[in-house]
This record gives sequence, structure tokens and C-alpha cells, in this order.
Amino acid sequence: MSIKAVAVPKPRRHTWSGRATILLFLAPALLLYLVLVLLPIVQAVYYSLFNWNGLQPLTNFIGLQNYVDAFNSTLFTGALSHNLMVVGLSLAIQIPMALGLAMFLSQRFPGRTLFRVVFFLPYVISEVVTGILFYLLLQPDGAVNNILWSVGLDGLTRDWWGDLSVVMITMFFVISWKYFGFHMILLLAGLQNIPKEVMEAALIDGCGKWQAFRHITVPLLGPTLRVSIFLSVIGALQLFDIVYATTRGGPVHQSDTLAYYMYDFGLKRQEMGFGSAIAVLMFLICFGFALIYQRFVLSRDVDGATTSYVG
Repeated sequence: MSIKAVAVPKPRRHTWSGRATILLFLAPALLLYLVLVLLPIVQAVYYSLFNWNGLQPLTNFIGLQNYVDAFNSTLFTGALSHNLMVVGLSLAIQIPMALGLAMFLSQRFPGRTLFRVVFFLPYVISEVVTGILFYLLLQPDGAVNNILWSVGLDGLTRDWWGDLSVVMITMFFVISWKYFGFHMILLLAGLQNIPKEVMEAALIDGCGKWQAFRHITVPLLGPTLRVSIFLSVIGALQLFDIVYATTRGGPVHQSDTLAYYMYDFGLKRQEMGFGSAIAVLMFLICFGFALIYQRFVLSRDVDGATTSYVG
């Protein structure tokens, strides 16, 4: 009895013409990425090494002094603390609220679609329109204070945008109103991907609703939750539009964020070198967080899911 060896065909390698075709299709996107992303980053790093007002020639080279001045500035550390405050409140309040609302709207009841649209609607409105709307509503003589006065709760009235003790809480309320619907839709989509059979089997086996939520829903919703957390943190670190439309960093810089601080010094005060340094620091913070989060958190969602292409 003879055994014949069967030759295993080798994977076909890409020819030069195939690679040229791929590069040809990628070239426009790569060019745009180079011009609109990489080049501005390099320019910002270069400009940050100068004391420059944005108009005169780049002649006053000061090295890393702009970075030293930033870390020695209480305004910079204050703006960073405000960003971190929004991050913490978003993770502690906004996302749990969005998850609870998604759990509620995943149930079947009359008008469910209408409620989904209503809760998602704020996300469709632009940040500037949202900021102006709440800026008017929360004026000392605005609708919110008038309603509180009319129902006998005048002790709760505030100068919401001018009170140092509540301005960031007010800002966070506006941010949550704007973005919680987006996280709700993400989590709702994740909930709909959980097989109903798993939940039904757990309930039949005597698992309570809280146990099912804790040990089944949350783990299976993990990938969606991790993406939602990532987007929430990055958005909080880059917060600008709503601050610009409401407080402009006031009162006395008590609602400054890194992005508005960069705008204030870079454009309004024409300190482009210092503003570029703030931009670079913002990029490093966001990029560093993204790398760490991808390495230690998001990587579990893609492990074992990669495929290789054989042409």
C-alpha cells in the first residue's frame, strides 16, 4: 500500500501590480490624513517651541519654556481639573443613567419608539445651539428661576452661570442633557444583541433580576460599555463648544477647560506658541489615554477576533 504525498498549495503572494492597485486606492485617504492630521500635529509641536504671536516671523526660540509655563500656571491645572471633574461625573452619573434608561426602553410597552426619539433628540441638536438655549434658560431672570419662584422654591434659585460653587455642576447638567441620549442608543443596541434565551434560562434556574443583570447583562454588555466609556472620556477631555457658548470659561476661569484655555491664549490673546503647547499637551493626554485604554481594556474585545487575508 503506497501513500501519496499531497502537496499543500502555498498562499498566493501579492504581485507588484496588486500592491500598486492597493496603494493607488489608499493614496487619497493617506494624503488627506497626512495633510489634515499629521502635518498640523508636527506644526503645533514646532510652534510650541517659540514665543510667537501668530503674525510675526518665528524667530524667538524658547525651547520647552511654554510647557514649563503651562505646568506652573494655576489656570492650566484648574482647566485640567475641570476636564477631569467632567470625566468623573460622566462615568459616575451619565453612563449609569443612560444604562438604566436603555434597560427601561428595551422593554415592550406602548410609545417605546417615541420615548427613544425624545431622549435621543438632544444629541441631534448642535453644541452651540444647546449652549445658547441653556444660557438663556439659566439666566438670573430666566425660565428656570422664574419657575422655581412660581412654585415657592425661591431658595433654590441661583445665578447658575455666575455662582462659582455651581457653575461646573450646571455645565455638567447641560453636557449630560446633550450626550446621554447618544450613550443610551449605544447601550440599547448592545442590549438588543444579548440573546433572550440566556436571560430566560437564568430566570428559569431561579436567578433573580438583579443577579441576572449583574452576572449576565453587564458582562455581555461589556464591549458596548467599554466603547461608551472611551467616547465619554475623550469627549470630556476635548470639551469646548458648550463652554464657548455659555460661560467663555468664566466666572474668573472657574469653568475653563483645556480646549477653551488653548483657544483663549492661542487666538484671543495671540500667544500662539503657548496655545500650541497646550494643544500638544491635550493631544498627549488624549493619545496616552487612548493607548492605555486600548492596551488594557479594549484589547479583550478583539483578542481572537483578528483574521489574516490570504490572496
